[in-house]
Amino acid sequence: MYRAIRRQIGAWTILLLAQFSAAQENSFALINANIFNGVDNEIIENATVFVKDGRIERLAGGNPAIAATYTVVDLEGNYLMPGMFDVHTHISTLDQAQRALESGVTTIRTASVSAYQDVALRELARSGAIPGPDVQAAGVFVTPNLGGTVLADPRLAELAGGVNTDEELRRLVKINADRGVDVIKTRGTQRAGLPDTDPRQQVYTEHQLRVIVDEAARHDLPVLVHAHGNEGARAAVLAGARSIEHGTYLTSQTLTLMEERGTWLVPTYVTMDEMNEEQYNYVLRLRGKHMVPQLEKVIREAHAMGVKIATGADNYYDAESINRISIEVEHFVRMGMSNFEALQTATVNSAELLQVDDQTGQIKPGFEADLILVPGNPLTNIEALQDVLMVMSNGRMAVKRIPFSVSE
Repeated sequence: MYRAIRRQIGAWTILLLAQFSAAQENSFALINANIFNGVDNEIIENATVFVKDGRIERLAGGNPAIAATYTVVDLEGNYLMPGMFDVHTHISTLDQAQRALESGVTTIRTASVSAYQDVALRELARSGAIPGPDVQAAGVFVTPNLGGTVLADPRLAELAGGVNTDEELRRLVKINADRGVDVIKTRGTQRAGLPDTDPRQQVYTEHQLRVIVDEAARHDLPVLVHAHGNEGARAAVLAGARSIEHGTYLTSQTLTLMEERGTWLVPTYVTMDEMNEEQYNYVLRLRGKHMVPQLEKVIREAHAMGVKIATGADNYYDAESINRISIEVEHFVRMGMSNFEALQTATVNSAELLQVDDQTGQIKPGFEADLILVPGNPLTNIEALQDVLMVMSNGRMAVKRIPFSVSE
Protein backbone atom coordinates (compact mmCIF):
# COMPACT_ATOMS: atom_id res chain seq x y z
CA MET A 1 0.00 0.00 0.00
CA TYR A 2 2.75 2.46 0.98
CA ARG A 3 4.66 1.53 -2.17
CA ALA A 4 1.59 2.38 -4.25
CA ILE A 5 1.25 5.73 -2.45
CA ARG A 6 4.94 6.51 -3.08
CA ARG A 7 4.49 5.65 -6.75
CA GLN A 8 1.46 7.97 -6.91
CA ILE A 9 3.35 10.78 -5.18
CA GLY A 10 6.24 10.22 -7.59
CA ALA A 11 3.89 10.45 -10.55
CA TRP A 12 2.38 13.68 -9.21
CA THR A 13 5.85 15.11 -8.68
CA ILE A 14 6.87 14.28 -12.25
CA LEU A 15 3.65 15.83 -13.55
CA LEU A 16 4.15 19.00 -11.50
CA LEU A 17 7.77 19.30 -12.63
CA ALA A 18 6.67 18.86 -16.24
CA GLN A 19 4.03 21.53 -15.83
CA PHE A 20 6.56 23.84 -14.17
CA SER A 21 9.04 23.28 -17.01
CA ALA A 22 6.37 23.93 -19.65
CA ALA A 23 5.32 27.10 -17.86
CA GLN A 24 8.89 28.35 -17.84
CA GLU A 25 9.29 27.52 -21.54
CA ASN A 26 6.17 29.55 -22.40
CA SER A 27 6.58 32.33 -19.85
CA PHE A 28 9.26 35.00 -19.97
CA ALA A 29 10.10 38.11 -18.00
CA LEU A 30 12.10 40.38 -20.30
CA ILE A 31 13.82 42.74 -17.87
CA ASN A 32 15.89 45.93 -18.32
CA ALA A 33 14.19 46.83 -21.60
CA ASN A 34 13.90 50.19 -23.32
CA ILE A 35 10.69 49.88 -25.35
CA PHE A 36 9.44 51.35 -28.59
CA ASN A 37 5.86 50.08 -28.57
CA GLY A 38 5.06 50.84 -32.21
CA VAL A 39 2.39 53.48 -31.61
CA ASP A 40 4.07 56.16 -29.47
CA ASN A 41 6.93 58.34 -30.68
CA GLU A 42 8.88 57.81 -27.47
CA ILE A 43 10.82 55.21 -25.54
CA ILE A 44 9.51 53.55 -22.38
CA GLU A 45 12.63 53.25 -20.24
CA ASN A 46 13.69 50.51 -17.85
CA ALA A 47 10.65 48.31 -18.29
CA THR A 48 9.83 44.64 -17.94
CA VAL A 49 7.67 42.77 -20.43
CA PHE A 50 5.91 39.65 -19.18
CA VAL A 51 5.14 37.05 -21.85
CA LYS A 52 2.87 34.08 -21.23
CA ASP A 53 1.38 31.49 -23.61
CA GLY A 54 2.60 33.31 -26.69
CA ARG A 55 1.19 36.71 -25.78
CA ILE A 56 2.26 39.85 -24.00
CA GLU A 57 0.77 39.51 -20.55
CA ARG A 58 1.70 42.90 -19.09
CA LEU A 59 4.31 45.64 -18.94
CA ALA A 60 5.81 46.86 -15.70
CA GLY A 61 8.26 49.56 -14.68
CA GLY A 62 11.05 49.48 -12.15
CA ASN A 63 11.86 46.13 -10.55
CA PRO A 64 8.63 44.12 -10.36
CA ALA A 65 8.32 40.84 -8.51
CA ILE A 66 8.83 37.90 -10.87
CA ALA A 67 7.35 34.48 -10.13
CA ALA A 68 9.58 31.43 -10.44
CA THR A 69 7.48 30.16 -13.34
CA TYR A 70 8.97 32.86 -15.62
CA THR A 71 12.27 32.52 -17.43
CA VAL A 72 14.11 35.79 -16.85
CA VAL A 73 15.90 37.30 -19.85
CA ASP A 74 18.03 40.37 -19.18
CA LEU A 75 17.83 42.69 -22.20
CA GLU A 76 20.69 44.76 -20.80
CA GLY A 77 19.19 48.14 -21.66
CA ASN A 78 18.84 47.35 -25.36
CA TYR A 79 15.77 48.44 -27.30
CA LEU A 80 12.74 46.21 -27.64
CA MET A 81 10.25 46.84 -30.47
CA PRO A 82 7.56 44.96 -32.40
CA GLY A 83 8.73 42.38 -34.91
CA MET A 84 8.83 43.66 -38.48
CA PHE A 85 6.57 42.70 -41.40
CA ASP A 86 7.51 41.69 -44.92
CA VAL A 87 4.25 41.90 -46.85
CA HIS A 88 5.73 41.05 -50.26
CA THR A 89 8.02 38.03 -50.20
CA HIS A 90 8.39 34.70 -51.96
CA ILE A 91 9.55 32.58 -49.03
CA SER A 92 8.90 28.90 -49.66
CA THR A 93 11.45 26.95 -47.58
CA LEU A 94 12.32 26.47 -43.93
CA ASP A 95 15.79 27.97 -44.45
CA GLN A 96 14.29 31.10 -45.99
CA ALA A 97 11.82 31.43 -43.14
CA GLN A 98 14.69 31.18 -40.64
CA ARG A 99 16.65 33.90 -42.44
CA ALA A 100 13.61 36.16 -42.29
CA LEU A 101 13.37 35.61 -38.53
CA GLU A 102 17.07 36.31 -38.08
CA SER A 103 16.59 39.69 -39.78
CA GLY A 104 13.78 40.63 -37.39
CA VAL A 105 10.78 39.72 -39.56
CA THR A 106 8.08 37.94 -37.56
CA THR A 107 5.15 38.21 -40.00
CA ILE A 108 5.10 37.78 -43.77
CA ARG A 109 2.60 37.91 -46.59
CA THR A 110 3.75 35.95 -49.60
CA ALA A 111 3.34 37.30 -53.11
CA SER A 112 2.98 33.83 -54.67
CA VAL A 113 5.09 30.68 -54.55
CA SER A 114 5.37 27.75 -56.93
CA ALA A 115 3.29 25.11 -55.15
CA TYR A 116 1.53 26.21 -51.92
CA GLN A 117 4.63 25.86 -49.76
CA ASP A 118 3.55 29.08 -48.05
CA VAL A 119 0.34 27.42 -46.85
CA ALA A 120 2.42 24.62 -45.29
CA LEU A 121 4.77 27.14 -43.65
CA ARG A 122 1.78 28.95 -42.18
CA GLU A 123 0.47 25.75 -40.63
CA LEU A 124 3.89 24.82 -39.24
CA ALA A 125 4.13 28.21 -37.52
CA ARG A 126 0.56 28.00 -36.21
CA SER A 127 1.15 24.55 -34.75
CA GLY A 128 4.40 25.61 -33.09
CA ALA A 129 6.48 23.19 -35.14
CA ILE A 130 8.59 26.19 -36.18
CA PRO A 131 8.84 29.49 -34.28
CA GLY A 132 7.66 31.52 -37.26
CA PRO A 133 7.34 33.83 -38.97
CA ASP A 134 3.56 34.00 -39.13
CA VAL A 135 2.42 33.67 -42.75
CA GLN A 136 -0.37 35.03 -44.88
CA ALA A 137 -0.22 32.79 -47.93
CA ALA A 138 -0.98 33.74 -51.55
CA GLY A 139 -0.41 30.35 -53.11
CA VAL A 140 -0.29 30.39 -56.92
CA PHE A 141 0.05 33.60 -58.93
CA VAL A 142 -3.05 34.51 -60.95
CA THR A 143 -1.26 35.33 -64.20
CA PRO A 144 -2.00 34.67 -67.89
CA ASN A 145 0.64 31.94 -68.30
CA LEU A 146 1.19 29.57 -65.38
CA GLY A 147 4.21 27.82 -66.85
CA GLY A 148 5.64 25.23 -64.47
CA THR A 149 3.18 26.26 -61.75
CA VAL A 150 0.62 23.93 -63.34
CA LEU A 151 2.40 21.19 -61.36
CA ALA A 152 1.21 22.73 -58.09
CA ASP A 153 -2.24 21.11 -58.25
CA PRO A 154 -3.75 18.56 -60.68
CA ARG A 155 -6.69 20.89 -61.32
CA LEU A 156 -4.33 23.48 -62.79
CA ALA A 157 -3.76 21.28 -65.84
CA GLU A 158 -6.98 22.61 -67.34
CA LEU A 159 -5.48 26.12 -67.17
CA ALA A 160 -2.20 25.23 -68.89
CA GLY A 161 -3.39 26.98 -72.06
CA GLY A 162 -3.81 30.31 -70.28
CA VAL A 163 -5.73 32.19 -67.61
CA ASN A 164 -7.60 34.99 -69.35
CA THR A 165 -11.35 34.42 -69.62
CA ASP A 166 -13.72 35.20 -66.77
CA GLU A 167 -14.23 31.50 -66.20
CA GLU A 168 -10.48 30.78 -66.16
CA LEU A 169 -9.78 33.64 -63.78
CA ARG A 170 -12.50 32.55 -61.39
CA ARG A 171 -11.36 28.95 -61.60
CA LEU A 172 -7.83 29.79 -60.51
CA VAL A 173 -9.03 31.96 -57.64
CA LYS A 174 -11.30 29.10 -56.50
CA ILE A 175 -8.44 26.58 -56.59
CA ASN A 176 -6.31 28.92 -54.49
CA ALA A 177 -9.16 29.39 -52.04
CA ASP A 178 -9.69 25.65 -51.84
CA ARG A 179 -6.02 25.21 -50.99
CA GLY A 180 -6.45 27.55 -48.02
CA VAL A 181 -4.73 30.77 -49.09
CA ASP A 182 -5.22 34.05 -47.21
CA VAL A 183 -4.82 36.45 -50.12
CA ILE A 184 -4.86 36.44 -53.94
CA LYS A 185 -1.91 37.78 -55.92
CA THR A 186 -2.38 38.88 -59.53
CA ARG A 187 -0.84 41.31 -61.96
CA GLY A 188 -1.65 44.55 -63.68
CA THR A 189 1.59 44.86 -65.67
CA GLN A 190 4.59 42.92 -66.89
CA ARG A 191 7.68 42.16 -64.81
CA ALA A 192 10.71 44.39 -64.31
CA GLY A 193 13.08 41.50 -63.65
CA LEU A 194 13.02 39.97 -67.13
CA PRO A 195 15.04 41.60 -69.93
CA ASP A 196 12.44 40.80 -72.60
CA THR A 197 9.42 42.38 -70.86
CA ASP A 198 8.59 46.04 -70.27
CA PRO A 199 7.28 46.60 -66.73
CA ARG A 200 5.01 49.43 -67.93
CA GLN A 201 3.04 47.13 -70.24
CA GLN A 202 -0.48 46.43 -68.97
CA VAL A 203 -1.45 42.75 -68.75
CA TYR A 204 -4.93 42.33 -67.26
CA THR A 205 -7.66 44.84 -68.03
CA GLU A 206 -9.80 46.55 -65.45
CA HIS A 207 -12.61 44.10 -66.27
CA GLN A 208 -10.36 41.07 -65.75
CA LEU A 209 -9.07 42.49 -62.48
CA ARG A 210 -12.65 43.14 -61.34
CA VAL A 211 -13.47 39.48 -62.01
CA ILE A 212 -10.51 38.41 -59.86
CA VAL A 213 -11.39 40.82 -57.05
CA ASP A 214 -15.05 39.79 -57.17
CA GLU A 215 -14.28 36.07 -57.02
CA ALA A 216 -11.74 36.63 -54.23
CA ALA A 217 -14.36 38.55 -52.26
CA ARG A 218 -16.69 35.55 -52.49
CA HIS A 219 -14.06 33.69 -50.48
CA ASP A 220 -13.35 36.67 -48.18
CA LEU A 221 -9.87 37.14 -49.66
CA PRO A 222 -8.14 40.47 -50.39
CA VAL A 223 -6.17 40.99 -53.60
CA LEU A 224 -2.64 42.33 -54.06
CA VAL A 225 -1.65 43.43 -57.56
CA HIS A 226 1.80 43.53 -59.11
CA ALA A 227 1.89 46.77 -61.11
CA HIS A 228 4.81 48.94 -62.17
CA GLY A 229 3.06 50.83 -64.97
CA ASN A 230 0.43 53.44 -64.25
CA GLU A 231 -2.24 52.04 -66.57
CA GLY A 232 -2.23 48.59 -65.00
CA ALA A 233 -2.03 50.04 -61.50
CA ARG A 234 -4.92 52.42 -62.03
CA ALA A 235 -7.04 49.58 -63.41
CA ALA A 236 -6.23 47.57 -60.27
CA VAL A 237 -7.21 50.44 -57.95
CA LEU A 238 -10.51 50.91 -59.81
CA ALA A 239 -11.12 47.15 -59.62
CA GLY A 240 -10.83 47.19 -55.82
CA ALA A 241 -7.33 45.86 -55.14
CA ARG A 242 -6.23 46.14 -51.52
CA SER A 243 -2.62 46.96 -52.41
CA ILE A 244 -0.45 47.94 -55.37
CA GLU A 245 2.93 46.24 -55.33
CA HIS A 246 5.91 48.22 -56.71
CA GLY A 247 4.04 51.19 -58.30
CA THR A 248 7.13 52.51 -60.06
CA TYR A 249 5.36 54.69 -62.63
CA LEU A 250 2.32 55.81 -60.65
CA THR A 251 1.07 59.27 -61.57
CA SER A 252 -0.18 61.89 -59.15
CA GLN A 253 -3.71 61.19 -60.34
CA THR A 254 -3.45 57.49 -59.52
CA LEU A 255 -1.86 58.21 -56.15
CA THR A 256 -4.73 60.57 -55.40
CA LEU A 257 -7.19 57.80 -56.29
CA MET A 258 -5.32 55.40 -53.99
CA GLU A 259 -5.44 57.86 -51.12
CA GLU A 260 -9.18 58.39 -51.66
CA ARG A 261 -9.94 54.66 -51.79
CA GLY A 262 -7.54 53.56 -49.06
CA THR A 263 -5.46 51.45 -51.45
CA TRP A 264 -2.06 50.55 -50.02
CA LEU A 265 1.33 50.97 -51.70
CA VAL A 266 4.02 48.32 -51.16
CA PRO A 267 6.96 49.80 -53.11
CA THR A 268 9.58 47.06 -52.56
CA TYR A 269 12.32 49.62 -53.12
CA VAL A 270 15.17 47.38 -51.99
CA THR A 271 14.62 44.80 -54.72
CA MET A 272 14.33 47.49 -57.39
CA ASP A 273 17.61 48.99 -56.18
CA GLU A 274 19.21 45.56 -56.45
CA MET A 275 18.81 45.65 -60.25
CA ASN A 276 21.79 48.02 -60.32
CA GLU A 277 24.09 45.25 -59.08
CA GLU A 278 26.53 43.66 -61.49
CA GLN A 279 25.15 40.13 -61.33
CA TYR A 280 22.15 41.24 -63.37
CA ASN A 281 21.74 41.31 -67.15
CA TYR A 282 22.87 44.60 -68.71
CA VAL A 283 19.29 45.36 -69.79
CA LEU A 284 18.11 45.15 -66.19
CA ARG A 285 21.00 47.25 -64.91
CA LEU A 286 20.21 49.96 -67.47
CA ARG A 287 16.51 49.66 -66.61
CA GLY A 288 17.34 50.15 -62.95
CA LYS A 289 19.01 53.46 -63.79
CA HIS A 290 15.63 54.99 -64.62
CA MET A 291 13.29 52.82 -62.54
CA VAL A 292 14.94 53.31 -59.15
CA PRO A 293 14.92 57.15 -59.19
CA GLN A 294 11.36 57.05 -60.54
CA LEU A 295 10.20 54.77 -57.73
CA GLU A 296 11.86 57.00 -55.15
CA LYS A 297 9.94 59.94 -56.60
CA VAL A 298 6.68 57.98 -56.26
CA ILE A 299 7.43 56.99 -52.65
CA ARG A 300 8.18 60.59 -51.68
CA GLU A 301 4.98 61.82 -53.34
CA ALA A 302 2.85 59.01 -51.89
CA HIS A 303 4.12 59.75 -48.39
CA ALA A 304 3.45 63.47 -48.79
CA MET A 305 -0.09 62.75 -50.02
CA GLY A 306 -0.92 60.39 -47.17
CA VAL A 307 -1.10 57.17 -49.22
CA LYS A 308 -0.75 54.21 -46.87
CA ILE A 309 2.66 52.53 -47.24
CA ALA A 310 3.77 49.09 -46.01
CA THR A 311 7.08 47.24 -46.23
CA GLY A 312 7.96 44.42 -48.61
CA ALA A 313 11.40 43.24 -49.71
CA ASP A 314 10.25 41.10 -52.69
CA ASN A 315 12.89 38.45 -52.32
CA TYR A 316 13.34 34.82 -51.32
CA TYR A 317 15.70 35.34 -48.36
CA ASP A 318 18.28 33.26 -50.17
CA ALA A 319 21.81 33.19 -48.80
CA GLU A 320 23.14 35.42 -51.60
CA SER A 321 20.78 38.36 -51.11
CA ILE A 322 20.75 40.99 -48.37
CA ASN A 323 17.45 42.59 -49.38
CA ARG A 324 15.86 43.11 -46.00
CA ILE A 325 12.99 45.07 -44.47
CA SER A 326 15.46 46.83 -42.18
CA ILE A 327 17.15 48.29 -45.27
CA GLU A 328 13.79 49.27 -46.78
CA VAL A 329 12.98 51.19 -43.60
CA GLU A 330 16.36 52.91 -43.70
CA HIS A 331 15.68 54.01 -47.30
CA PHE A 332 12.30 55.41 -46.25
CA VAL A 333 14.07 57.63 -43.71
CA ARG A 334 16.49 58.81 -46.39
CA MET A 335 13.47 59.65 -48.56
CA GLY A 336 11.99 61.99 -46.00
CA MET A 337 10.04 59.92 -43.49
CA SER A 338 10.78 60.45 -39.83
CA ASN A 339 12.24 57.45 -38.03
CA PHE A 340 8.89 57.03 -36.31
CA GLU A 341 6.94 57.03 -39.59
CA ALA A 342 9.35 54.60 -41.23
CA LEU A 343 9.24 52.23 -38.26
CA GLN A 344 5.46 52.24 -38.40
CA THR A 345 5.47 51.18 -42.06
CA ALA A 346 7.19 47.97 -40.93
CA THR A 347 5.03 47.39 -37.85
CA VAL A 348 1.57 48.80 -37.12
CA ASN A 349 0.93 49.96 -40.70
CA SER A 350 1.76 46.60 -42.23
CA ALA A 351 -0.35 44.93 -39.54
CA GLU A 352 -3.26 47.12 -40.63
CA LEU A 353 -2.74 46.15 -44.29
CA LEU A 354 -2.88 42.47 -43.32
CA GLN A 355 -5.86 43.15 -41.04
CA VAL A 356 -4.09 41.75 -37.99
CA ASP A 357 -3.55 45.10 -36.25
CA ASP A 358 -5.73 43.91 -33.36
CA GLN A 359 -3.34 40.99 -32.78
CA THR A 360 0.23 42.04 -33.53
CA GLY A 361 2.40 44.93 -34.69
CA GLN A 362 2.76 46.66 -31.34
CA ILE A 363 3.89 45.95 -27.81
CA LYS A 364 0.63 45.88 -25.89
CA PRO A 365 -0.94 43.51 -23.33
CA GLY A 366 -2.97 40.82 -25.06
CA PHE A 367 -1.07 41.07 -28.34
CA GLU A 368 1.08 38.30 -29.78
CA ALA A 369 4.60 38.32 -28.41
CA ASP A 370 6.29 39.15 -31.72
CA LEU A 371 9.28 41.13 -30.51
CA ILE A 372 12.78 42.06 -31.61
CA LEU A 373 15.71 43.59 -29.77
CA VAL A 374 18.16 46.07 -31.32
CA PRO A 375 21.24 47.72 -29.78
CA GLY A 376 20.27 51.37 -30.30
CA ASN A 377 17.25 53.63 -30.10
CA PRO A 378 15.52 53.17 -33.49
CA LEU A 379 13.73 56.52 -33.08
CA THR A 380 17.10 58.28 -33.31
CA ASN A 381 19.30 55.61 -34.92
CA ILE A 382 17.49 53.75 -37.68
CA GLU A 383 20.65 51.79 -38.54
CA ALA A 384 20.15 49.85 -35.29
CA LEU A 385 17.64 47.69 -37.20
CA GLN A 386 20.53 46.08 -39.08
CA ASP A 387 21.77 44.36 -35.89
CA VAL A 388 18.98 42.24 -34.42
CA LEU A 389 20.06 40.79 -31.06
CA MET A 390 16.94 38.81 -30.19
CA VAL A 391 13.78 37.66 -31.93
CA MET A 392 10.69 36.34 -30.18
CA SER A 393 7.94 35.04 -32.44
CA ASN A 394 4.60 33.97 -30.97
CA GLY A 395 6.21 33.99 -27.56
CA ARG A 396 8.94 31.57 -28.62
CA MET A 397 12.59 32.53 -28.52
CA ALA A 398 13.69 32.23 -32.14
CA VAL A 399 17.00 34.14 -32.00
CA LYS A 400 19.03 35.14 -28.94
CA ARG A 401 22.52 36.59 -29.30
CA ILE A 402 22.88 38.17 -25.87
CA PRO A 403 24.57 38.15 -23.44
CA PHE A 404 27.99 38.47 -25.05
CA SER A 405 29.79 38.01 -21.77
CA VAL A 406 30.81 34.60 -20.38
CA SER A 407 29.45 33.65 -16.96
CA GLU A 408 31.90 32.78 -14.23
